[in-house]
Amino acid sequence: MVEWALAVLRIAHTPDPDDAYMFYGLVSGAVRVQGFDRVEDIVEDIETLNRRIVEEGWDIEVSAASAHAYAYMADRYYVMVAGASMGEGYGPVVVSRRHMSSLEGARVAVPGRYTTARLLLRLATGGGYREVFARFDRIPDMVLRGEVDAGLLIHEAQLTYHEMGLVKVLDLWEWWSSVAPGLPMPLGVDVVSKRLGAEAARAVREALQESIRYAWSHHEEALRYASRFARSGSMEQLSRFVRMYVNERTLDMGPEGRRAHRLLYEMAWDEKLIPELVEPEFV
Repeated sequence: MVEWALAVLRIAHTPDPDDAYMFYGLVSGAVRVQGFDRVEDIVEDIETLNRRIVEEGWDIEVSAASAHAYAYMADRYYVMVAGASMGEGYGPVVVSRRHMSSLEGARVAVPGRYTTARLLLRLATGGGYREVFARFDRIPDMVLRGEVDAGLLIHEAQLTYHEMGLVKVLDLWEWWSSVAPGLPMPLGVDVVSKRLGAEAARAVREALQESIRYAWSHHEEALRYASRFARSGSMEQLSRFVRMYVNERTLDMGPEGRRAHRLLYEMAWDEKLIPELVEPEFV
């Protein structure tokens, strides 16, 4: 008998194509989670999920979260070694309508207080700019309209900003690869509540890995599902984006991924950008 059995396992993920793609097997019912009768999916943007867990104390069983936000919930959640979004050769970028030699004094739109992109930008630059918090999908238009001087882009806009007439000011992958050579860049994670216990948490992680494999083996089907959540770009660009962020590192971040997360928290703690030094617990 499975002691942790519950009728429903709630899984919260973002309306981002890579998340939708990797969770497709679970959401469609093609993949089952041992010990649970069914899955209920909850779809919210990443900063809403971050804030609900960090600020409201939301006790969701499984959720997508920013790696930055995990520093504020580490006492309540495990990090799954599966499902992480990690940049390798690409990552968040700062863009503007014109070339800028510095962000000093600039108004920069950032996609939320707890996003990892925000933390990385602060680490990379030391600050000196004025943050304007905005929903991530509004940022390109804010830059185009001149409401801000620059914007920090995540998700598909990383690939399509040049088509909007925007220019790159800072590439955070280039910065990360200079300070953490050989390591992938932590961005997003999937977390599972410690109240379920380690055994159930591992069962959830194994099911997520199976869901990722299912999406790979049913790529067109999973991509059509993910396309419902796309905000811009062609199906070809969507497929490229999904393959960028749902890869072998997503299936298991490996020892390099674990080291990268530990390094991120060490760097953030050294700059006093997180409340305490975090030692992530992986399942």
